[in-house]
Amino acid sequence: MSDTSRPMGERVEELYQKLRADAEAGGYYLNPDEAFTRELVAGILANIDRYGYGACPCRLASGRRAEDLDIICPCDYRDPDLDDFGACYCALYVSREIAEGAASALNIPDRRPVGGATESAPAKNITQTALKYPVYRCKVCGYLCAREKPPAVCPVCKAGKDRFELFM
Repeated sequence: MSDTSRPMGERVEELYQKLRADAEAGGYYLNPDEAFTRELVAGILANIDRYGYGACPCRLASGRRAEDLDIICPCDYRDPDLDDFGACYCALYVSREIAEGAASALNIPDRRPVGGATESAPAKNITQTALKYPVYRCKVCGYLCAREKPPAVCPVCKAGKDRFELFM
């Protein structure tokens, strides 16, 4: 659990700064509306206090970590939402265009399956099964990611999307 003895405003500011630094280091952007973003951060902290983990503040968590792994912030749906809509479901993370004020966030449909994500089958040898997503490799640093599209920015070396190649 978290340190609930400290004032909420102090805790929000600390987590906000951490999320912002992590986002910037990984090539992501937080919503530029700081008041809105801090409300989302307060929601994450409420979920940490309630459940012991930072579930997305815009979704109902079950209180069972194993069932909610897909919605622990940053959730599994962040990158596809950023690719398709310019923001994640709760709009904590946004595209560079939105962060710079050149675009606005759209309504984002919830990608999470009704009833939550299901636990996957035990891992199999990669040669025995097809991958769910293609694997992209950063040609600059070798970073690998399995997703529908390569990231806009490599989280390791900050190379642009055009520096990724289809690997598998």
